[in-house]
Amino acid sequence: MSLQGKTALVTGGSRGIGRAVCLRLADMGCTVGVNYVANPSAARETVQSIENQGGKGFILQFDVADSDAVQEAIKAMAAEHGNPEILVNNAGITRDGLMARMKEQDWDAVLDTNLKGTFLCSKAVTRGMMKKRWGRIINISSVIGFLGNGGQVNYSAAKAGMIGLTKSMARELASRQVTVNSVAPGYIVTDMTSTLSEEIQEMIKAQVPLGSLGKPEDVAACVAFLASEESSYLTGQTLHVNGGMYMGN
Repeated sequence: MSLQGKTALVTGGSRGIGRAVCLRLADMGCTVGVNYVANPSAARETVQSIENQGGKGFILQFDVADSDAVQEAIKAMAAEHGNPEILVNNAGITRDGLMARMKEQDWDAVLDTNLKGTFLCSKAVTRGMMKKRWGRIINISSVIGFLGNGGQVNYSAAKAGMIGLTKSMARELASRQVTVNSVAPGYIVTDMTSTLSEEIQEMIKAQVPLGSLGKPEDVAACVAFLASEESSYLTGQTLHVNGGMYMGN
């Protein structure tokens, strides 16, 4: 599944799932733009890892929820590296709390980054993809968008919204040979899950038919497939990477 000569942008690419995706796409031949918003050292580590395996990467600092910043960053990327032919909307945050006590700013922050950010970044790259008549947009949703979760009404709503956005964009862009799909991870071993107690992790594993947490590389493998030519007849779909937690359509 070679992507030699292609240019990719991965939002939230400095850590966890984003970093694994960056490394996998670079290994397939992509020049990878690693986006971050607040942790430059992690972004540099990701680019260094890409270069250590013989790939090409560069850093793009911007907030995906800031329309002007997104447009400026994409213009700068296009001028130096070419318009991204592959976009992975991975940037996401959580601001957990029960709905009855959730602050409005916590609702807004999660919807702005996770859902609005996906819209803004996708909008910024589609013109170039449509002109080339080739493009891949891959949105990282979540099993929580399908199952729901107490204490995460904002996160669940944003991740569910990404699925509707994926389907509508897929219909709009299909005639220009731009595919839009999503990947919905379950519980994946990242910095976020590593802070959970062993007891909580065992409770989570008990909900997973395969009996373990996933790895970032499991998600990256699905992204790699959706970015490749092998997925050219697949659009508007969601790949569920959750060990069997959710087996819906």
